[in-house]
Amino acid sequence: MGAENLLGLGRAELAAELSLLGAEPLRARQLWHWIYCRGATDFALMTTLGKGLRETLAASFALARPGISRETQSRDGTRKWLLAFADGEEVETVYIPEEDRGTLCVSVQVGCTLNCTFCRTGTQALARNLGPGEIIGQVMIARDALSDWPLPREEGRKGAPARGRDPAALSNLVLMGMGEPLLNYENVAAALKIIMDPEGLAISRRKITLSTAGVVPMMRRCGEELGVSLAVSLHAARDEIRDRLVPLNRKYPIAELLDACRNYPGAKNARRITFEYVMLKGINDSLGDARELLRLIAGIPAKVNLIPFNPWPGAPYECSSEAAIKRFSDILFAAGYSAPVRTPRGRDIEAACGQLKSASARPRARPAA
Repeated sequence: MGAENLLGLGRAELAAELSLLGAEPLRARQLWHWIYCRGATDFALMTTLGKGLRETLAASFALARPGISRETQSRDGTRKWLLAFADGEEVETVYIPEEDRGTLCVSVQVGCTLNCTFCRTGTQALARNLGPGEIIGQVMIARDALSDWPLPREEGRKGAPARGRDPAALSNLVLMGMGEPLLNYENVAAALKIIMDPEGLAISRRKITLSTAGVVPMMRRCGEELGVSLAVSLHAARDEIRDRLVPLNRKYPIAELLDACRNYPGAKNARRITFEYVMLKGINDSLGDARELLRLIAGIPAKVNLIPFNPWPGAPYECSSEAAIKRFSDILFAAGYSAPVRTPRGRDIEAACGQLKSASARPRARPAA
């Protein structure tokens, strides 16, 4: 059995491990800084720790990132990593650069249980949840690749930027990759608390969005404990259609889901709930669907992201026409809701929304759409 990996341990857990070695509390704070603020991967380089402690740590623990099985880059600059963990399981992680920000799309499970019929990840059976270190490791891999760790000369300097090379290199985090975050809540919460820690990975909760297909019982707890922005994979305005697209709807139908959205802690005009709506030709893109969607979300501080369907091998749907998407968007805008059409990114490397799937995974049977 290999050395215990410290990646993913919170402050209290890290302090407990060092206390067993007889180290004073200050050393735990210094170790935390090296792991999460500086991104260190070698105990020998942690120069604020004594040589003896560094040697003891190296003999007892590891600072293991996920392995990179493959990296691909799109014509539009989007980067996708297929990452492998110690047990051989793999997930995909995507980095999307824009002029004023850099967004990392993180996975939280190997596969998925939800079987949403428009989503390629849903063809891959759930293998297991990711642990906190495996979730955090995706952020660290991206920061490594982007040279996005603070420079040593910045330490302790008042007003110094939180990162070194480029303020927009990795500014935003979306939990929209493989898996349902609220079905792996404990591990997701543990990881986000480290990611949001101002002395850790230091990504503000205002820059983090958690996407759920509608695990209603966990939504309030997420808002109260984490306070991150919420995105809801809605995709239909009628239960009979959403039952087909998002089978979880049979357990938590639209009325229950929308009630949970109305009561989501912190939801307000300055921090709106995002409803994600994939545009499927002849399925959910009529003017009647748009009007019913408006009726459903009335009174909720919200915006709607319209997502052109991104095809994948064997997909049972087609994307709505540009004209149909524009008509749908125009109706929402006319009613006072922001309803931008998301520009697909990374389609040529199958990194766009709904296209993620571990390449080594075996597909499962898919019910008829």
